[in-house]
Amino acid sequence: MIEHITSTDFTDAQRLFHGRGHAYPNLSHVNVDWLSPVILITLYQAVDSKWLEEQADALKKLIKKCRSVQVQLRYEKFAPTELLLGESISNTIVSEQGLNYHIEFGKAQNSGLFLDMSNGRSWLRERAEGKNVLNLFAYTCAFSLSAIAGGASKAVNIDLSKSSLSKGRENHQLNLLAKKQGKQVVFEGVDIFKSNSRIKKYGPYDILVCDPPSFQKGSVNIERDYAKIIRRIPQWMNPGASLMLCLNSPDLDANFLKAEVERECPDCYFEQQLENPEAFKEAHEGKGLKVLIFTYQPK
Repeated sequence: MIEHITSTDFTDAQRLFHGRGHAYPNLSHVNVDWLSPVILITLYQAVDSKWLEEQADALKKLIKKCRSVQVQLRYEKFAPTELLLGESISNTIVSEQGLNYHIEFGKAQNSGLFLDMSNGRSWLRERAEGKNVLNLFAYTCAFSLSAIAGGASKAVNIDLSKSSLSKGRENHQLNLLAKKQGKQVVFEGVDIFKSNSRIKKYGPYDILVCDPPSFQKGSVNIERDYAKIIRRIPQWMNPGASLMLCLNSPDLDANFLKAEVERECPDCYFEQQLENPEAFKEAHEGKGLKVLIFTYQPK
């Protein structure tokens, strides 16, 4: 595994090895992330303990700034995280594109920042100047940070999880953006599918970011529910608005999302699909993250 890691710059948080893309034989059950000063190995099935120890040792030697190598066992209930080498570190602050994010280990399945979305955050930051941005399924509000750092006039973060939004507030404070919270940065802990009036309240918007989970029991089934979001676009968005619509399901490709948009909001026009970061290599096109850019232009 270690021989497939090509990065030499470990300043930013990043995926070091993406086995889940099935591009490396016999390693589709392994991911490795650098979340300074922690290397996090994520396993989706059990492995030989000696092999794991050897990989942890080699990884620690690769990155001199590494102080801890941890493993998350996604194949076990609650996806526990265990220490392999070095210090026991439960939280840290990582950087990406000059912005900082709180990261936690062992408390939840996800650590606080989706590394495959870095190109999407960069796209938003470059286009946010003076724009009113709607961030759906905001999680810890990484897109909001990018928008405000890029000069957005407002960022509205919507997520059912109030605890995730609380971490989003902490991320804004961490980046000295706390003074911009209130009128410029909004956090609404509501159900996107049941709170249309609350979402409309802060619009109309110039940019929409929609990065939903593929499935959450009792709340989201994106194959069924994406249409409900897309058909609201005329109520939410200004003419000429940019739309970043994301799809994480390995079972649905970009054509699914294009077809949903064409059916539910034919005034949206496809512009481009953003490339994923280089480390997120996929053996089969369409299985990984899909980030599609549309323009809403009513006739």
